[in-house]
Amino acid sequence: MDGPSLAEALFCKKAEEVWQDREVRFDVAAAQLQCRRGEEVLDTFEPVEDTKGNNGDGGRLTLTHLRLMWRSTKQARTSISMGLDAISSIAVRPVSSRLKGNADALYIMARQNQQRFEFIFTDLTDRQPGLAAGLQALVAAYEASRPYRELRLRGALLVDKELKLLPREVAYSRVDGVSNLSSETGNLGALYLTNVRMVWHSKMAASFNVSIPYLQIKHVRIADSKFGLALVVETSAASGGYVLGFRVDPKETLEYVHKEMSSLLQAYANCPLFGVEYDVNAGAESQAVKPLEGDADVLEPEGAKADAWAAYYADGASGGGAGCEPVFSAELGLAVEAPRDGASIQQLWSIL
Repeated sequence: MDGPSLAEALFCKKAEEVWQDREVRFDVAAAQLQCRRGEEVLDTFEPVEDTKGNNGDGGRLTLTHLRLMWRSTKQARTSISMGLDAISSIAVRPVSSRLKGNADALYIMARQNQQRFEFIFTDLTDRQPGLAAGLQALVAAYEASRPYRELRLRGALLVDKELKLLPREVAYSRVDGVSNLSSETGNLGALYLTNVRMVWHSKMAASFNVSIPYLQIKHVRIADSKFGLALVVETSAASGGYVLGFRVDPKETLEYVHKEMSSLLQAYANCPLFGVEYDVNAGAESQAVKPLEGDADVLEPEGAKADAWAAYYADGASGGGAGCEPVFSAELGLAVEAPRDGASIQQLWSIL
């Protein structure tokens, strides 16, 4: 009695998780720059220079619900796909661009696993609001919409004992008398099914709850348990790989809930809703990203084409940047990598 796997319904093949909003990829195939289901192009800036890795090379920068994409005009293979979840900070700093000269550029710090990357994009257009304000507004909208995409435990889900709906969320069913089987005795509560998620909360303690977006559901099925037949929900590895059981009585109600949930999963797979509400003109109303004061970064001409990843490593790591130049430390009597501005060897040593 297995229900559909969301990823299998999306791709009609072996399960594949959403990567577009979480990963940073370089020089990807054209197919990976195409929008997936539920992803739409929200804004486009052209020309935009990739001043960090391809100084002097203009291209098209695209913003979607899930990521930022840049593709070179000269070489279609040269491209970047940067998930919004990977972005850790945004700033504007002066830079020396081959195409625009001294100008204010968008600095983005991103991370993936244990690696940190730095990107510099110079907007060659005269649009207002500009690229920096647009990206800032998009990242804020992405952060505000995380309940659409992330499993939440013990959240503030209820208002006046009713489910607090997200924007564009529609509640379809509420089933009372549903037990969460995470404890030895089960915990009685209510189950909600909406167009974007399933939610369960305890009757005795509303703060004991779980919100599971359909995006993170890998399988839903009816299976035997020590409590009898139960609705079993298995979540994706990205959300922790949970296996959750819910006792629904009588059997007819259990079968109805399973059937309705399977239908909602299929409907969501056909048209995913990621919840990112972005207004192209939002940047004009939000506080603009102010340029940081200081001397302009002068980017030297490139030598041979380096590894795409290495060109964007933060702090010059593995990229041959000035941050790796050794300096003599009188305190240690050794040649060391120069500390960041505002830090000293003594301060770094005291951390140990």
